[in-house]
Amino acid sequence: MDLTTVTSVLTPRTRTDLPLRQAGDAWLAGGTWLFSEPQPAVTRLLDLTSLGWPPARISADGLSLSATCTLAQLHRLDLPPEWRAAALIDPCCRALLGSFKIWNTATVGGNLCLALPAGPMTALAAALDGTCLIWTPDGGERRLSVLDFVRGPQETALRPGEILHRIDLPDAALRRRGLVRRISLSPNGRSGALLIGTSDAGGAFALTVTASTRRPVRIGCPALPGADELAAALDAAIPEEAYYDDVHGAPDWRRHVTRLLAEEIRRAFDGGTEG
Repeated sequence: MDLTTVTSVLTPRTRTDLPLRQAGDAWLAGGTWLFSEPQPAVTRLLDLTSLGWPPARISADGLSLSATCTLAQLHRLDLPPEWRAAALIDPCCRALLGSFKIWNTATVGGNLCLALPAGPMTALAAALDGTCLIWTPDGGERRLSVLDFVRGPQETALRPGEILHRIDLPDAALRRRGLVRRISLSPNGRSGALLIGTSDAGGAFALTVTASTRRPVRIGCPALPGADELAAALDAAIPEEAYYDDVHGAPDWRRHVTRLLAEEIRRAFDGGTEG
């Protein structure tokens, strides 16, 4: 879609080229949402892709993804075999339900910053203890967990002028076993619930709930819980008003399927199966 109110597009090459933010500015990464509907308040685009951030970096500490890393680049990464949780990448990318054109344009950071409950990159990063590195307008930086970064539907913890630079996933989280379960009202519909379960070598279990809730929710247990224990933990962590309500699912349905998918994940771990 043409953004008819935009009068300028800036392409900074370095951080020092970034201008002071002003009314009408919008950060441009992939732009798959930005160009999908009218943006009458936007008058200037600041193109982050011109900064040339490497899509990803693999190190002993873990995996660092730049905010401008596309889904296609993420999906193509050749990751160490000991990172068992890398198996979560494919289903999370596919949960976006985009064509190859979208995969080659949509970015990890853009998905987080849009902060839609169904954002699969939010689910992936939250489940793997992701930490956001944020550039502040004074030239500094701050860190924030993904769980705290996304505050609600299209609401993040970014302050005026701040930029999400990268997302760090630690080595320990990437070594966990992982399972994804997802459901929608139609075969090609937006996620109504997207849950990720993980388990480490010591048996600690974590369940991350997204899409069905207004913001990501994480439940942790020192060992795999029983069915009743997990159901009680879900009820304690997610009050009725925390379930999302839109055309892709009513809150009571989302609560119901969240419990079903959580139990499915628990049983899969209990039986030692993956996938």
